[in-house]
Amino acid sequence: MPVKIKIRTGSIELRGELNDSPTAQEIAKILPIEAEVQTWGDEIYFSIPVKMPLEPSAKSVVSVGDIGYWPKGNAFCLFFGPTPISKGDEIIPASAVNIVGRIEDDAKLLKNARDGEKITIERG
Repeated sequence: MPVKIKIRTGSIELRGELNDSPTAQEIAKILPIEAEVQTWGDEIYFSIPVKMPLEPSAKSVVSVGDIGYWPKGNAFCLFFGPTPISKGDEIIPASAVNIVGRIEDDAKLLKNARDGEKITIERG
């Protein structure tokens, strides 16, 4: 079953959904998550206490609004624009990520998030 989530940082609150993938289901079990924002270009990421392998459906190019899990860093990733290694309009993560969900609202609002701010992911 997909799980509705809320993403909050600073004055930003976005709705999203975790999908039915094995990784997403493991993430849903540990909600709520509270962490500090770390940015890499137009990506927010932070480590979470989930260890999952790369899934067969993992992607090396993602879309604005994708929510990913990066197995190399056990990290939850929110994509809202180009990363430092993007080419043109492609959004390229550091390495392949499991797509675990989507941000339903305007993911570009995350451009206003700052490194070190608290971020919360909870059921919603």
